[in-house]
Amino acid sequence: MQSQYNTWLTQKLGIDYPIILAPMFLVSNTKMIAAALESGITAAFPALNYRTEDDFRNAIREIKSKSNKSFGVNLIVNKSNPKAKAQLDICLQEHVAFIITSLGNPKEVIEQCHQKNILVFCDVTDVHFAKKVEQMGADAVIAVNNQAGGHCGNHSALDLISSLKKNITIPVISAGGVSTNEKLKQHLTIGADGLSIGTIFIASHEADVTEEYKQAIVNYGAKDIVLTEKLSGTPLTVINTDYVQKTGTKASWLERVLLKNKWLKKIVKTLIFYRGMKQIEKATFSHTYKTVWCAGPSIEDVHEVRSVKEIVGALVD
Repeated sequence: MQSQYNTWLTQKLGIDYPIILAPMFLVSNTKMIAAALESGITAAFPALNYRTEDDFRNAIREIKSKSNKSFGVNLIVNKSNPKAKAQLDICLQEHVAFIITSLGNPKEVIEQCHQKNILVFCDVTDVHFAKKVEQMGADAVIAVNNQAGGHCGNHSALDLISSLKKNITIPVISAGGVSTNEKLKQHLTIGADGLSIGTIFIASHEADVTEEYKQAIVNYGAKDIVLTEKLSGTPLTVINTDYVQKTGTKASWLERVLLKNKWLKKIVKTLIFYRGMKQIEKATFSHTYKTVWCAGPSIEDVHEVRSVKEIVGALVD
C-alpha cells in the first residue's frame, strides 16, 4: 500500500486506496463491484437496484463468491422505501462490511449494524446533520458536496470538509467532484479520510447502461450538467440533453403548489419520484428520445470508455 493513501478508510476496510465506488441507482451492478474490489478499492450498491429480496440477497452472495474483499450496501432509510427493514435484515444476515444510509433517520440501522460489527456511513450535506448522526453512533459521514452527481449538496468540498473536520470527530468521506489523481489528492489534503466516486464509473465496460449513456458521459462536459426538479421532487443533476432543454427543469405550477402543502407534500414527492425514476430507468437501459441521464460535473474529465480497473489506475497513478 502506498503511504500517501494510508487513511482511516484503507485501514478500516483493508483496501489499498481510500476510494468507494459510489452506489449509483440503476447503474451499480455486481460486475462493477467485483472489479472495484480487485482493483484495490471498495464499493457499494443501492439495495433498491434489485426488485425482490431474493435478487438482492443473491447479488450480495455473487459478489462474495468473486472476492473476499470488503464492500457495502446503500439503504434509503426513510418512509419512501417500504423495503428498508427487509433490506436491512438481509444485510445483517449476509454480513456486508458497511452500510451507507441516505435520507431519513439512521438510528435503528446504526444500532442493529453495530450488534453485527457492520460499519455505518451516513450521507450528510451539512454540519447540523453530521452532528446528529455522530451522536447516534455513525462510524463516518459521507460529505455530499455541490459537485456530486444525483442529489448534490449546497457547499463546496473545501467548505464542507473543513467545517465537518472542525465540528465532528468521526471520519469524513468526501463525495463529489473527484475525477482525477490531482483532485483526489486535493480532497485528501484538505482533510478527507476517503473519497466516494461515482459518475466517472458510468463510462466503464462493466456498466450495463446503454452505449449512448456511456458516450454522453464522454461527450458532454461540466457546463452541460443542470439541476432538475422534475424527477424526484428534490433537485437532481442530469445532462442537459435536447429533451431536458425542451421539457425544462422546473416542477409544474401545480406540483409547486402541492409541494407547499404540508399534508400533501410527501405524497406528491413520492409520485414525482416514482414517475421520474421510471423515466430515468428507460433512458438508462434503452435508447429513447426522452433521454434523461443522471451525472455529475466530473464528466468533464472523462474522455473514453474504460474498464473499472483502468479508471481506478488513473485515479491513483
